Amino acid sequence: MSGYFRTRYGEDAALLDTRMQKFWFVLLVLFLVPYPFLVNPLWLDLGNQVLLASIGAVALMLLTGYAGQISLGHAGLLAAGAFTTGILFKELAAPFWITLPASAATGAALGMLFGLPSLRLRGLYLAVSTLALHFIVIFAGSEYETRRGFSTGIVIDSPISDPRAWYFVLLAAAGATLLFALNLLRARTGRAWRAIHGREAVAEALGISVHRAKLSAFVVSSTLTAVTGCLFAYYRGFVSAEAFSLYLTIQYVAMIIIGGMGSLLGAVLGTVFVVLFPYAIDSTMSALRLSERFSSVIFAINYTAFGVVMIAFLVFEPQGLVGLWRRARDWFLLWPFKQRPLR
Repeated sequence: MSGYFRTRYGEDAALLDTRMQKFWFVLLVLFLVPYPFLVNPLWLDLGNQVLLASIGAVALMLLTGYAGQISLGHAGLLAAGAFTTGILFKELAAPFWITLPASAATGAALGMLFGLPSLRLRGLYLAVSTLALHFIVIFAGSEYETRRGFSTGIVIDSPISDPRAWYFVLLAAAGATLLFALNLLRARTGRAWRAIHGREAVAEALGISVHRAKLSAFVVSSTLTAVTGCLFAYYRGFVSAEAFSLYLTIQYVAMIIIGGMGSLLGAVLGTVFVVLFPYAIDSTMSALRLSERFSSVIFAINYTAFGVVMIAFLVFEPQGLVGLWRRARDWFLLWPFKQRPLR
C-alpha cells in the first residue's frame, strides 16, 4: 500500500508540476510581450540590460555551474566580442551580419586557446590563467583605441535606434540562448559536462573524453559571451576598454552564485537581481533622503552592499534564488499537506 501511495503521489505531483510550469510560462509570456509598452524609458532600459546580461550569465553558468570550470576572464571575452565588432565597423564598415559571426569566431578561438590550460590546471591556478585573458584583451583594445585616436571609445552606428525594437531583439536572443542551452544540456555534451563536474576520474572511466568535454565547455561559453559583447557594442553605440573592468567579471560571477549554481533559471534570476540591485539601493537612499548626504560615497555603499549580499547567499542560501523559488513552489504544490491522502 505504501508503495502504491508513493507511486500514485509521485505521478500526481509530477502532473501538477507540469501544469504549474505551463501556467508560469504563459504568465511570463503575458508579462514580457507588453512590457516595453507599459513602462517608462528607464525601466525599458533596465529590461534590455537584464536580457542582454542574461545571455552572458547563461554562458558562464554552462562553463562553471555545469562543467565545473572556473573562469575570471568573462569581461575579457565580452570585450573581445565588442572590440571585434567595433574594429570591423570602423576599419571595414562591416554590417551586423558580418560582425556578429566574426565576434562569435573570435570568442570560439579565445575559448580554445585559453581552455587549453584547463587540461592541466585546476582551481586557483585555472582561475589565474583565465584572468590573464582579461588583461590581454583589455590591453589590446586599449592599444587600438590609443593608436587610432579614439580617446572616448569607438563609436558604432547601431542598426536599431528604437529601444522597444531592441527589447524584442534581445528577448529573442535571450530566448534562443536559453533554448540552445537547455537542448545542449540534455545532449551528450551536457551530460559529459555534468560528469566531469562531479568527478573527472569516474567520467573518464565511463568513456568520456575529459579533455574534449573541457574544451567544448570553454568554446561554447566563450562563443556565447563574445556574441553578448557584440550585442552590447551595438546596443550602447560605442566600445571602450573602461566598460569592461574586472568588476564586470565579479558581477557575472555574482549572477550565477546569487541565482544558484547549476541552474539556468538561477542564471536568469541572478541576472535580474544583480542588474536591479544598484538601482534598488539608490531608490532606497532617495526615499530615506540620504542621497545628498552620502553622494560622495554612493559607489562605496553600492559595492559594500553588493559584497554583503554575496556573502549572505554563500553562507545562508548556497542554492541561491533558485533554491528559494523551489521551496516556494513546493509549498504551493503540497499545501496544505505534505502528502496527498489515499482515496
